[in-house]
Amino acid sequence: MPIDHRVPSVRAAALALCAAAFASSASAQGAPLDIATLTASEAAQRLCTGSLTSEQLVAAYLAQAKAKPQLNAFITLDEAGAMKAARAADTARRRGGACKPLGGLPVAIKDNIQVQGLPVSAGTPALKGFVASADAPVVVKLRAAGAVVLGKTHMHELAFGVSGYNPAFQTGPDVGVRNAYDATRVAGGSSSGNGAALGARMAPAALGTDTGGSVRIPCAFNGCASLRPTVGRYSQQGIVPISHTRDTAGPMALSVADLALLDRVIAGGAPVVPADLKRVRLGVAKGFYANLDEDTRAATDAALAKLRGAGVTLVDVDMPKLAELNGAVSFPVALYEIHDDLAAYLQKYRAGVDIRQVAAGIASPDVKGTFEGLVLPRKLPAAQGVVDAKPAYDNAMRKARPALQKLYRDTFKKHRLDALVFPTVPRVALAATPESSSIENFSLLIQNTDPGSNAGIPGLQLPAGLGATSGLPVGLELDGPAGSDRRLLAVGLAVEGVLGRLPAPAK
Repeated sequence: MPIDHRVPSVRAAALALCAAAFASSASAQGAPLDIATLTASEAAQRLCTGSLTSEQLVAAYLAQAKAKPQLNAFITLDEAGAMKAARAADTARRRGGACKPLGGLPVAIKDNIQVQGLPVSAGTPALKGFVASADAPVVVKLRAAGAVVLGKTHMHELAFGVSGYNPAFQTGPDVGVRNAYDATRVAGGSSSGNGAALGARMAPAALGTDTGGSVRIPCAFNGCASLRPTVGRYSQQGIVPISHTRDTAGPMALSVADLALLDRVIAGGAPVVPADLKRVRLGVAKGFYANLDEDTRAATDAALAKLRGAGVTLVDVDMPKLAELNGAVSFPVALYEIHDDLAAYLQKYRAGVDIRQVAAGIASPDVKGTFEGLVLPRKLPAAQGVVDAKPAYDNAMRKARPALQKLYRDTFKKHRLDALVFPTVPRVALAATPESSSIENFSLLIQNTDPGSNAGIPGLQLPAGLGATSGLPVGLELDGPAGSDRRLLAVGLAVEGVLGRLPAPAK
């Protein structure tokens, strides 16, 4: 159920519960529980050996979530359901038998992904009463592997933005999902609550969605790791859509090893082992290094220097017309496809409202303006106002997107690249104000994540470091060829070994 943190006594009780959960979490068979440093893969190992119980773990993360309502990370925190599932996982383990890959591990789920019995609001008021009758296939995979769902996380409304500044479903005193390292900053979007929850150690792992950067930007801003898989690698059924061409679910966690574990659960395959960095070639394309702030530039330069020192071959590459081709695909595809895709979803899953009713209830000015001015009338912005979207969409699908995909294929092949490397976002997290959702900021923040999204290729975000001036996380992204997800994770494991993980935020 949603939780109210506005009453001081409730928050005090939550803090006390948090302390009690930590104090009681030490096991006679293993080390004390420290969720500030614990990763999902480490937790899964300890759950399997019995040195940690799911009930202890879930209680600790629930307490942490309740202790930080000011971040607005969760829309629905399913305390009763999570504790019941945790006790069941512990009972199953005590009975013996093989451990499940995620047996008893708590995960957070973005609130546009269906979880049976819980609301699936997509962060918009018109869907607040829509309760999923079944799990989305990606959630089915997680639960079959033993995962325990903590609840549903907040997000940029209808996943249609990258700041997370959403005035709906507030649990704290301020608007929007807030950054785990500085609550005056945005968490990024659209998987905003996942990023904040991971950064603030409210969960060890999460599942989000990504259309143009939505699992990568929040992790860049909150110091976590995330994978946007090749489009089609994961099922998109049971997920509130934007674009069937661009959408994908994606795992988010605290380490690349966690991502590899979650990807195996969802997509299958053998365990991934770190790549030999002396045999890794990464491309550096100039366009991805534009508009960087000083903290991002310095952290990125330092990360590349460390990788070069570890034996990685960095190759300067030219990607002509990348921005032009991406522009011809990005808005034309997303703004056109969401009309029919969202309408079909609402009808298929009997949400009780249609697309016009959803649009009428939108709380975020940026999203409402987009729906009323562009999505519903099937228009695109143009120099002289708006134009019909269909011709631009047809051009995107028939010419521009194939050309964009060919540009990536040719670049990878010509230079024998494992991936391109670049700063995930050109700036550290912006101040949490309505202006964070401006079209100018939207375009800036997706500058580097959007092109690979439109090509349908996999992208891996991992922390590069903390900004020297801001103290805020800076992200580094690796984009690989289509279908190279497992190789990308192998490279990411090795890169993370060089760069390290970020410390948790100060209390």
